Amino acid sequence: MRFRHPDGTTVHLSYCTNVHPAETLDGVLAQLGDHCEPVRKRLGRDRLGIGLWLAKAAARTLTCDPAALRGLRAELDRRGLEVVTLNGFPYEGFGAEEVKYRVYRPDWTDPERLAHTTDLARLLAALLPDDVTEGTISTLPLAWRTRYDGAAASAARRALMILAERLDALEELTGRSIKIALEPEPGCAVETTADAIGPLMSIGSPRVGICVDTCHLATSFEDPATAFADLTAAGITIPKAQLSAALHAAEPHLPDVRAALGAFAEPRFLHQTRTRTAAGLRGTDDLDEAVTGRVLPDGAPWRAHFHVPLHASPAAPLSSTLPVLREALARLVGGFVPLTRHLEVETYTWQALPPELRPRSRGQLAEGIAAELKLARDLLTDLGLKELP
Repeated sequence: MRFRHPDGTTVHLSYCTNVHPAETLDGVLAQLGDHCEPVRKRLGRDRLGIGLWLAKAAARTLTCDPAALRGLRAELDRRGLEVVTLNGFPYEGFGAEEVKYRVYRPDWTDPERLAHTTDLARLLAALLPDDVTEGTISTLPLAWRTRYDGAAASAARRALMILAERLDALEELTGRSIKIALEPEPGCAVETTADAIGPLMSIGSPRVGICVDTCHLATSFEDPATAFADLTAAGITIPKAQLSAALHAAEPHLPDVRAALGAFAEPRFLHQTRTRTAAGLRGTDDLDEAVTGRVLPDGAPWRAHFHVPLHASPAAPLSSTLPVLREALARLVGGFVPLTRHLEVETYTWQALPPELRPRSRGQLAEGIAAELKLARDLLTDLGLKELP
């Protein structure tokens, strides 16, 4: 979906296909017809943007086989889909029964992360619509925090500087500008936007910026106004933003609130949980640690990294951080000039919701994703952006 900002530029809205995890190219092609096109039709659009996730195996096939890449581009066109952004965070295994910490491997200290992201950049340059010259790739925020020392930081910095040079060469060759966006996430070496400023300034390339995920932003209790002002002051760009909402528990000391939170604790994904105290943020690596243990102070609200559907706030006594998303979006694209032009709805946890909230068919999932995109569309038009055909 495309929108005209009052300054005349185009803002793109997509939804991320990691909600339909496919490891192979055949799986990716199938998801376009099984899921993405039905969402487009429910929205009544001739064209729909998708934030494509290409696992290692699918990306390698496309890199090694130009005919396969042309075939993917033709299939996207045939189904009324377009790609301006890729989700380069998960490497493989995102559809596994247990993902948890695996999603952070390989990290930016591993040469394979550089090789994979280079492949993604070249593929994106070939997949961009004919009238679009800028693409973005979100990626993990350097590494999970454990064992991330000075030597690891130096290795990650070198890898990203090499990548920036490769992206410069790619633009010279293709005329397509691809930017990488580190996605701060609780528990990682870069947990907050503030954590990103130092590493990105040391890289010193406009090719590498921040992907603001509004679920992560809210989970870490970051204030959007402060976060974006600090990034702007430091000269850090926001090539991409992911529109998502976290779980919010206002009174986590109450037994019924703990029970409601416990229903969202599940074995597949990591759901880092945070609270704000006078001494700063406190947290756990997963929701079940917070709910069943006594390690997290419960005198103030908790927020959990669980991407809940944008249009369907959890039932009381829980809620979502949709107000943070609204404020962040207003600051990202509601000003005289947009801070980013690539927006992506990223609710990958539909099948990880409590059983009674999960979609029971492809049709129900398509309806839910379409409802999320409609909400995002309404937020954008309320900010003065005009939806384009």
